Amino acid sequence: METRHRIVVGDARELSDLDDDSVELVVTSPPYPMIEMWDELFAELAPGAGEALDDGEGRRAYELMHEALDAVWAEVERVLVEGGIACVNVGDATRTVDGSFRVYQNHARVIDAFEQLGFEPLPDVLWRKPANSAAKFMGSGMVPPNAYVTLEHEYVLVFRNGTESRSFEPGADRRYEAAYFWEERNQWFSDVWEDVRGEHQALPGDDRRDRSAAYPFEIPYRLVNMYSAYGDTVLDPFWGTGTTTLAAMVAGRNSVGVEIEPEFARAFEERVAEAPAISERVAADRLADHREFVERERADGGSLGYEAVHYDVPVRTKQERNIRLRVVENVASTDEGYRATHAPFEDG
Repeated sequence: METRHRIVVGDARELSDLDDDSVELVVTSPPYPMIEMWDELFAELAPGAGEALDDGEGRRAYELMHEALDAVWAEVERVLVEGGIACVNVGDATRTVDGSFRVYQNHARVIDAFEQLGFEPLPDVLWRKPANSAAKFMGSGMVPPNAYVTLEHEYVLVFRNGTESRSFEPGADRRYEAAYFWEERNQWFSDVWEDVRGEHQALPGDDRRDRSAAYPFEIPYRLVNMYSAYGDTVLDPFWGTGTTTLAAMVAGRNSVGVEIEPEFARAFEERVAEAPAISERVAADRLADHREFVERERADGGSLGYEAVHYDVPVRTKQERNIRLRVVENVASTDEGYRATHAPFEDG
């Protein structure tokens, strides 16, 4: 099996390189409005936003920033197939503007934007990532009423493009081989994720672009497996350091990444070289975790009534029987990005 991974350097508000209905899944994490580290970017993308902040007009700055994102969501609607899924990882912001402290609910504003485009909101995920500091509250501390709850979560918002789900040919191998294990379904499709932590990433460029990443590999990897099949194409219009592309490659899907800063694409060369090793580890871990689940189920008297076709393990449901994990054998550079060759993961 071969997958292709395009990297487009450009502005995601104009996805002219992508045809209508050309991707099956969108997985992305945009810059968060009203988070100070993104002020300079939004000042460039959203005329008037910087001036609004300078004038103490927080609500106006927030809306102008989101209007810049709205143009991207409109392009997402155009290129995403009917019934395709869009997953948006976004966090709210707390900020003091003109002496007034408040929360800016970015997730609510993104939901509104997608609904206006005709998307159907689906149940979302609350990604809870506890702060490391014991003194993590905000405000005046022990004296009521002026302390504030700290934000320890972000949202993975999930939308379907239109009212109907995607259809597949009956018994499609590319769908059933991309199945997940029963216990993975129970973990991944929970509405609260507490087992995924952020990772530090130093981004290319000057010191102001160093940040603590809000998008570890596990998030796009789960979403790609949850909402796409082998052969599908995954789009990330806010590509950044390429985590979505890496996740799609490891999961055996095609991908397109759009990034406004060309140095990010150049820096991805070292990261993509790790794809074969990562895919081998991820596949081995998934199968090992399933074997541990089988042992626990048997110890508790649980029933596993089917045998997997490609692996020497029992499974809980008939839909899991044809699971076939993929690993990356080789990654080659192309004029547009990368071409990866995949092989079925062989147990043992």
